[in-house]
Amino acid sequence: MAQNLHAWLTGTVNAIFDVLGTPVLVYFLLINTSYLLLMICAALEFSRHLRRQEHLGRTETVSHRLAPGVALIVPAYNEEAGIVPAVQSMLSLRHPRHEIVVVDDGSTDATFQRLCAAFELVGIDRDVPADIPVDAEILGVYVPEDGRTALTVVRKVNSGKTDAVNTGINAASEPLIAIVDADSIMDPDALVAVAEPFAEDPVRVIATGGVVRAANGCQVLDGRVVKVAMPKSTFARIQIIEYLRAFLLGRSGWSRLGCLILISGAFGMFRRDILVQIGGLDTGSIGEDFELVMRMHKLMRDTGRDYRIEFVAEPIAWTEVPTTAKVLRAQRRRWHRGLYEVLWKYKSMLFRPKYGRLGFVVLPWFWMFELLAPVFELAGLVLLALGLALGVVDLSYAALFMAVAYGYAMLVNIASLTIEELTFHKYPRWRDLGHSIVASVLENVGYRQLTALWRTEGLWQGLAGRQHVWGTMTRTGFETAQSAANGNSEPAAADRHDVNSGSASR
Repeated sequence: MAQNLHAWLTGTVNAIFDVLGTPVLVYFLLINTSYLLLMICAALEFSRHLRRQEHLGRTETVSHRLAPGVALIVPAYNEEAGIVPAVQSMLSLRHPRHEIVVVDDGSTDATFQRLCAAFELVGIDRDVPADIPVDAEILGVYVPEDGRTALTVVRKVNSGKTDAVNTGINAASEPLIAIVDADSIMDPDALVAVAEPFAEDPVRVIATGGVVRAANGCQVLDGRVVKVAMPKSTFARIQIIEYLRAFLLGRSGWSRLGCLILISGAFGMFRRDILVQIGGLDTGSIGEDFELVMRMHKLMRDTGRDYRIEFVAEPIAWTEVPTTAKVLRAQRRRWHRGLYEVLWKYKSMLFRPKYGRLGFVVLPWFWMFELLAPVFELAGLVLLALGLALGVVDLSYAALFMAVAYGYAMLVNIASLTIEELTFHKYPRWRDLGHSIVASVLENVGYRQLTALWRTEGLWQGLAGRQHVWGTMTRTGFETAQSAANGNSEPAAADRHDVNSGSASR
């Protein structure tokens, strides 16, 4: 019986390789080449951007008093450890007219008390408009007693991050809305940079996205990143390479092609009137940031309106990335399930002429090379291992598979590092560059296979329709310049539950 099973298994694997051996190689060749092409588009965009900045004064373009005002919406749930410096940092951002709207989403810690003490808040009799339907009851609206600080704090019953953002949009009084996480650290010129496309083309631009980078390893002083360095954690270093490839290069490339469909929930800016028109964020979506941009695209295409959604490569917002396998697994499962649910929701846009490149290029690409990529990768590795064990696959094919699937990916990573080094050069030390190169190699040895497994789990959860439960997102906090000066390498702890807030952003 064992011989029969061995013969059957050998014949089956052999038949599979006869059919899929070449297509598998072609698949990995296409996915890595597409990344490389996106990076070329991004490099062209960076070159154009840097040339324009030499001749155009961003300060004069956007910082004029007539420039549209911006409201920063900050959903906060149990953020007592860092909410005050975060708000102080946002208030000091360079922009002629911006306000901060903090929505306390039913925090059970001292988040609201810290805000009251720091900014001398007093309650006011103000009705928050119901432009966007919200689920939770508003408990009160508070502003600084002196009236000189552009800060509004809205307290509400806990109902989740997306409902808190919608509440903040209702409470905002400016025409542009920037959605940021309470634990994000923004460069001083971040608002000016992301608002620039709106100032240049106020009619057509409806949304812009900014770069999100990993702050692990960096030093922070007064809510600003004052020293950029690679973290000690290998997990975090590899994620820096991922963020570089996905945010800075991938999204810049799609933006160059006029096909940007994803703006990070950690740092994006939108026209308030469009947000109201589409009903705000979808509170039932796991990938609410992705779903929001897709809904904006669909609205504009369905109504035949000319519009632009752009990505701005700098300055940036900084956020902490997971440093443990447990937290990273929960994050990647959540992200991939959200990707599946949004793509499935908008499957009607596929190959429809009125959606142009979105329907014929971008969405098919995301289905094939984002959603299904981890499944194909794991299946390919399992079949390759079986083929080698059964003697069906020779070593030359295995070497070719590894070269196309992983060797090519390493070259893509090195290309992304080269483009970043030649343009923005955020990591100044040669040692950091060396760490980046090592991380680019290590990503393909173990880490990539693990994340493929976790992403496949997220896809399976979505296909099975299982109820999603937010896990616990534990953050260790940022290293401050003060702690570094005192020789303390341990950052202040800042644990936060995503059970209600859903704060980890794609």
